[in-house]
Amino acid sequence: MNSQLKPYKIANLPPALPFLKILGPSFIILGLGLGSGEIILWPYLVSNFGLGIIWGAVLGITFQFFINMEIERYALVRGESIFTGFARLSRLLPIWFIASTFLGFGWPGIVAASAKIFSIVFKIESFHILAIVFLLAIGAILTLGPVLYKTVERFQKTVIIIGVPTLLIITAAVATKADYTALTHGVIGIGEGYNFLPKAIPLLTFLGAFAFSGAGGNLNLSQSIYIKEKGYGMGKYAHKIQSLLTGKVEDVELEGTTFNLDEQNMTNFKKWWKIMNFEHFFVFLLTGIISILLLALLAYSTTFGTPGNAPSIDFIANEARAIGSYLFPLAGTLFLVLTGTMLFATQFAVMDSTSRIISENIILTNPKKFPTKAIPKAYYITLWAQIIFGICIFSLGLKDPKDLIILQAVINAVAMFIHIGLTFLLNVKTLPKVLAPSYARRAIIITIFLFFGGFSLYSIWGNLI
Repeated sequence: MNSQLKPYKIANLPPALPFLKILGPSFIILGLGLGSGEIILWPYLVSNFGLGIIWGAVLGITFQFFINMEIERYALVRGESIFTGFARLSRLLPIWFIASTFLGFGWPGIVAASAKIFSIVFKIESFHILAIVFLLAIGAILTLGPVLYKTVERFQKTVIIIGVPTLLIITAAVATKADYTALTHGVIGIGEGYNFLPKAIPLLTFLGAFAFSGAGGNLNLSQSIYIKEKGYGMGKYAHKIQSLLTGKVEDVELEGTTFNLDEQNMTNFKKWWKIMNFEHFFVFLLTGIISILLLALLAYSTTFGTPGNAPSIDFIANEARAIGSYLFPLAGTLFLVLTGTMLFATQFAVMDSTSRIISENIILTNPKKFPTKAIPKAYYITLWAQIIFGICIFSLGLKDPKDLIILQAVINAVAMFIHIGLTFLLNVKTLPKVLAPSYARRAIIITIFLFFGGFSLYSIWGNLI
């Protein structure tokens, strides 16, 4: 155990809030998932191999629902991020999360995809220049936001509330009865001439899409930070990170507050756990599945069997042309603007989340050496380091969105395997038995852990030999 961290404070668990007042964190985590996986990787695979593989997306996001809830469990009970919990287990774990988060998400594939889509709309040849402009814009918005969480949450809510219904309308307008039948078959793994996986499918791409069915990688762990920032459960006693430029810089404690196991606190916990499961099921899982299926169905209806889908993300241009011909020319442009904006929003949320993760773990490497007042400064240094790294990647000529996203996704699939095991260990080992996961949830998490480990090893090994 890490003796550099302070023991938990003790306070009463606040009463659970009503459903409508806790909407927020799941929008962030859903927004993280609506980009690379839902807009790029799954539609890319569907456009080339049909809907018989879409079961993987449904299974992947369902897995992430259970993973996220175990992450939320810790934050609700301890009032601190799960990274602080990991640091209590070992002083070496913060170093792992710094490295795996930066390497997992430093590659600017998502913003490259957004820029390439907008370059189609505005007929810009050097889309990587536009991607650099987008990176700088994200840095400026996050730097000037008075309270970081509110800035990100407001942006994500707007994009989701506008984007998902618009996609629903477009898909309903172009999809045929046969397309819906193919989608229904695909959910249970029945494809056109294959079951579950066609022989020609690139396993690394499928693994990446599976990992990005939702947020993916260490981004799932940021759910605990958002729970703390919103003040849910014992997070009520935690502090928020203020902007260096427009907010008040104050001491931020990483260590959390927990509660005694008396009757009232246990009653409140059960209510919190029930309402948080319901919120995450409704916003993240249900809305996420609908979004994934809609985007996959749209890709299938407009591009499956069309020549020129395979290179990079060219299938999106094919989608836009097909939508324009099915409906009216402006509809194709609207689709491009919408998908480009959703990808921009994803990159926006990713950079916020990764900066939170890395900055907190920097402090956790040596809490006695680094004062907690340095967390905001570490956040902005990390944010701009990622932006500079992304610009360097583009400058080196690495700019194909699909290749960058697949590289990101594979690294994050391995990172997920590790953090799933660590989260399980943390909750089972450190939480009181009455607050720890039930045996049913334990069985589910162990199954997910073994699946990610086995599939990652099989996919990576299969591409190395």
